[in-house]
Amino acid sequence: MPYEGVNTPPVVIILAAGKGQRFRDSGGQEHKLDALLDGKTVLGHVMEAVKTAGLPWHLVRPPGGTAGMGESIALGVTATADASGWLILPGDLPLIRPDSLRRVALALNEKPVVVPYYQSHHGHPVGFQCSYLKALSALQGDKGAGSIVQIAHKRGEVLPLALSDRGIIDDVDTTGDLRALQRRHASKTGIA
Repeated sequence: MPYEGVNTPPVVIILAAGKGQRFRDSGGQEHKLDALLDGKTVLGHVMEAVKTAGLPWHLVRPPGGTAGMGESIALGVTATADASGWLILPGDLPLIRPDSLRRVALALNEKPVVVPYYQSHHGHPVGFQCSYLKALSALQGDKGAGSIVQIAHKRGEVLPLALSDRGIIDDVDTTGDLRALQRRHASKTGIA
């Protein structure tokens, strides 16, 4: 189902520029985003969810990577500076559901910043209205947008959004994480 709710939907910034060193250190032979989950790469699952959600997207995966999450966010936001807002989505959440992306996008109609939660655990994507362009595009290095969210929270500009999608918190950092997600995914799809 395509995104509906506002004239100009926010852009999903898919962060895929990290080095994935923890995954390799845990025994992974490839980059974690290229690891297979049910015959499709981790990043492929994320891309499919974004496309199914019907939202515009921008992939941040420059050759050689970036200096960290902050730089990746800044690159993505700067490249889409005319957007109505952004959903910042790490590329290592392969079980995220398209409806979760749509719900965060729609919630941006209510508050300038939307932070999704699953059973009191902070998840992704975090949504920002375009009023946060300057702050997001100024991020550097490995620090993400946490400090921006804290400032927005003090201003009363954050909407906490409870979702029933565990996929918003289940990321792949190690081969053990991938195995756990493979078991969870197999139990949902009936694949043994």
